[in-house]
Amino acid sequence: MKKVFKLEDLDCAHCAAKMEDGIRKLDGVINVQVNFLSQKLTLEAADGEFDTVLKKAKEIIKKIEPDCVVIDK
Repeated sequence: MKKVFKLEDLDCAHCAAKMEDGIRKLDGVINVQVNFLSQKLTLEAADGEFDTVLKKAKEIIKKIEPDCVVIDK
């Protein structure tokens, strides 16, 4: 499953790269892209594990940039 999420208050390109690297290391992640310019998170993970991976990804994002919010569409 692949979904795109809006990131609100992502203030730093370096932080976006750190988020991407951290999320990429999670079990179940097939592909991930954190785009600072478009303020978007593209996450691809196995269907059965997607919700768990998304939850862990949100935790990584909050740890790196506490003000950043993932908008679920």
